[in-house]
Amino acid sequence: MGASIVDRILGPRVGPQEAVRHSLRYGTPGFLLLVARVLLLVSLFMPYWHMELQAPQYPGGLHMTAYMNTLAGDVAEIDGLNHYIGMRSLYEAAKLERTVGVFFMIAFVVMLELAAYIHTRWAALLVAPVALFPAVFLIDLHLWMRHFGLNLDPTAPLSNAVKPFVPTALGKGGIGQFVTIATPGAGLLLAAGASAVLIVALFFHRRAYLPLVRAQGARA
Repeated sequence: MGASIVDRILGPRVGPQEAVRHSLRYGTPGFLLLVARVLLLVSLFMPYWHMELQAPQYPGGLHMTAYMNTLAGDVAEIDGLNHYIGMRSLYEAAKLERTVGVFFMIAFVVMLELAAYIHTRWAALLVAPVALFPAVFLIDLHLWMRHFGLNLDPTAPLSNAVKPFVPTALGKGGIGQFVTIATPGAGLLLAAGASAVLIVALFFHRRAYLPLVRAQGARA
């Protein structure tokens, strides 16, 4: 009974001669999944988000970069300016995400490795969370920015001069004399590229293995 369930999940196997005869058909899904894994692994070492703050007292602007597990750049200076309007420190945002982010990415790579050996629709369940990750990252970023912007400290020095607002997660925004420019980092672009590759991989996966699954079901 257990073996039967495993077989249903893994799907039909392709014989060596059949795999060689139709190497492009059966090799393409696995190759694309490999490309997606490589893109995700490389993205771990790249910045995921940039933010530039332009202000009259900083001619060159202030720059902050967010990696998967840390913040870099002029974070302290930006926090100092945000303190005057009552916004909390950027280090307080997404603490859990920065703690577990790398482990999630490693788990995603393992999930894609497993998906390469599954020849049924169950593969899509492993691929879907990875493909949705860039969108989830941006939504989470927006929610944190919104939370910080709408919950300003009323006792801050300039609290009366600034009304609650929603900072932009991507694009140009700002308040008063301060202008912010938020852009995706190379890591996020690589993760988005991996998502696009995964969508294509699922198409070729379905084209290669769905006929085999149907034939197996007919024989059963």
